[in-house]
Parts: sequence; C-alpha cells; structure tokens
Amino acid sequence: MVAKAWHSLPEYRALRALMESGTTAKAAVRLGLSQSAVSRSIGSLEARIGQTLFERDGGRLRPTFEATLLNRRLDPLFEALDRIDGPPEPAQETLRLIAPPTYAHRFLVHHIATFLKANPRFFVSLEVSSSEDVVRGLQEARFDLGLIGVELSREGVKLSPYQVSKAVCAMTPDNPLSANNTITPEDLHEHSFIALTHRHARRAQLDKVLTKARSVPHIVAEVSTSFAAVDLAKEGLGMTIVNPFPVLQYRSDDLVFRPFASPIEYRSYFVMPEHRPIPAIARAFVRHLRLHTLKTPYSSKA
Repeated sequence: MVAKAWHSLPEYRALRALMESGTTAKAAVRLGLSQSAVSRSIGSLEARIGQTLFERDGGRLRPTFEATLLNRRLDPLFEALDRIDGPPEPAQETLRLIAPPTYAHRFLVHHIATFLKANPRFFVSLEVSSSEDVVRGLQEARFDLGLIGVELSREGVKLSPYQVSKAVCAMTPDNPLSANNTITPEDLHEHSFIALTHRHARRAQLDKVLTKARSVPHIVAEVSTSFAAVDLAKEGLGMTIVNPFPVLQYRSDDLVFRPFASPIEYRSYFVMPEHRPIPAIARAFVRHLRLHTLKTPYSSKA
C-alpha cells in the first residue's frame, strides 16, 4: 500500500493520547472527543500509512513497534507546537513510575515524598502492578522508570542493578529460633512456616534447599507477596523466608531477622527504556533512591 503524502494533526493527537492513556475512553476524555472519534482517527491513520498501530491485549490496546516508532518521530513536531503555544508557566516535569506492591507500598511512597519535597516543580505518577506489567509498561512507552525484584529480560528494556540481598528468616522475638545467629534449613523442620505460593520461582528454590536438608516445615499459610508473609509472621503465625529488601526497612522494629544459610540471593533492578532517552526527572529519581536507601546487614548496592 502506498502511503498518502499528507498529514493529519488530529490523527497524530489521537495516536499520542492513546499511547499515553492506554484506552480509547481515557484518550477521548483527554482530547475532549468521543471514543468513536478517537477510533476513527486511529483507523484512518493506520489506513493512510499502511501499518497496524494497536493490537488488543486483554481488553487494552497495546501499541505495536510501528506505533512506538511513529510516536517517537512525532516528538519534535509536538515540541515545536508547544513552543508556539508558549505555556504561561514553566512546564511541570512528570515522572511516570511503575513498581510491584512490595516496592511501591511504604518504600517508594516514602522516597517519592522526600523527592517531591526536595523538588517542588516535579510531579510523580505511581502505578502499582505486577513485575510483568512493569516490563510491559516500559516496552510500550507508558512509563519512564520501573522497579522490579526479578530478572525479566525483554526486548526494548534494560535492567540497571540496584540492590543485592541474601535470604533472611523473619520471626517474632519470642520465637525460640530468634536466639540463633543464623537459621539453617534444618532449623525449620516441623516449625510453623509461612510460604510463598508455588507460582513464585523463589518457592521452588526454597523447596529444593529444604528437600536437600530433609527439612519439612509445617506450612500454615501460603501468600503471594513477601509483604503479606512478614505481616503474618508479625502476627505470630510462624516464620518466613524472604528478601530483606525493602521489607526490613519498615519491619525491623516488629520482627527479628536472621540470615538464612542458603545460596538464595535476590536482586533488585531499575527498569529503563532501551531505545529512547531516559528523562532527566527519571535519572534524578534514580540518584535520589541510590543516595537515600538505608544500608542494612543483609543488602548492599549491586
């Protein structure tokens, strides 16, 4: 198909609004149009350039590589239009941040607050989602920066090491094993234990360690996050094995943490776009986190 040699600013606006919003409903509100008008503009643009720009994925519209490339090529045009309009005030810089619950709740919330207090002209939009969604969001250019605790290598994103940690055992101070300087797999035998669900790769890794030691804890509960595991441990339900980062930073007064003698290691990463520049505000937030992350006996800079 031969592309027509003309351009449509409304079509380009619809593309950018849909790229940033993720749904035609949100894009329509942003543009002050109807959903059907947005859909028509996207359909017209696809027909004109002869490329598919969005694919449906679980009820959402996922931008194709061609859409991401076209959107990037349109940046100079819309930057020029912004200069012509002449905003009455300096534009507020926005950081679009995404992270799973373990990092987002409490840990990132605290650091976002201190970051914004130090930089009043900045604005942060935080999305809480799964690690897979973190990577997908960066691939689709819907976010500027992500944070995950698993190594998910995907086309279009790069992982920057942040923290490395050794596994710890968390328990209440009145637990008999809290007197030990180190907890071994054998120590867990027949003790009440809170485990991560089997969908976690860490569960399989821990099961392997326990099987090798012929240790069989009494599993009283299974949870999907280390966040929930330590909170159940705090209630006196049993012990749990978790990544100490960042949970140790907000549970150190409620629980006892002891090193767990095993090869289990955890790594945290910043997720960044691979093929487009990282905004200055994202670089500033990464520096802020690296500078203000508290040191603990069980975690260190990667």
